[in-house]
Amino acid sequence: MTLTASTAVPHSTADTRRPRVGTLATLGDSTTVGLGDPAAAGGWRGFPKLLQAALGAPTLVNPARTGARMRAVLQEQVPLAVAARPEVAVVFVGMNDTLRSDFDPAAMAADGLAVIAALRGVDARVLLVRYHDHTRVFHLPAPLRRALLRRIGQLNAVMDELATADGVALLDLDALPGAYERTAWAVDRLHPSELGHRMLAAGFAALIADAGFAVPHPVGLECAGGREITAAHRIAWLVVKGIPWLVRRGRDLGPVIVQGLVDDLGRSRSPA
Repeated sequence: MTLTASTAVPHSTADTRRPRVGTLATLGDSTTVGLGDPAAAGGWRGFPKLLQAALGAPTLVNPARTGARMRAVLQEQVPLAVAARPEVAVVFVGMNDTLRSDFDPAAMAADGLAVIAALRGVDARVLLVRYHDHTRVFHLPAPLRRALLRRIGQLNAVMDELATADGVALLDLDALPGAYERTAWAVDRLHPSELGHRMLAAGFAALIADAGFAVPHPVGLECAGGREITAAHRIAWLVVKGIPWLVRRGRDLGPVIVQGLVDDLGRSRSPA
């Protein structure tokens, strides 16, 4: 099933008749690492720890790493998750695939099916994400914006296919209330802020509740405990990381942009 905006923040489901999640596994890229939600004591918190607290799960297995793609999740992270035999596994990956010139939706879908098969093989409930229009959050030059939009559409088609498997649910990020609000995003506008991570945790908690598990401590959306981000932080990020990132992605997606421009020109010349 796909989570809709109306079910984004669940009420408490602490009913003793509902099974509790003992082990939660979270797999994926930098968002799953927790980037964007800096902990007061250093490091990152992110939706995995918030979700663990909501579920009251004694064990969190989080082998996620920055830059991971679907193939890396399959090869590096799934074995660690499967060994822990989680009741619930969140797989949050895909955007890094779209930002590379070798993006292959068919290969990604095959890897994704293998990820799901392995997790379902230990009877884990699997949660995936359907992505939002990131160009509404991170503003890009028009050619790069069009290229990324096409890629996100292809990525979501893969996620829709994967979500048809038994025991799999899909969190639609585009439908989350406030998903496009500035406060939901970190200084880089690539990762969720503390509020954004709380929204993700609440959304996943709703899917877990719908699957019949107890959620004794629903995720609150009131931010607390993170480090303050100032205007100086934003400027520093833009100079040190933002502009270099844009240059790298423009170079990597250059062939895709050129092909898109050629296709657009061809359509504009076609008879009505």
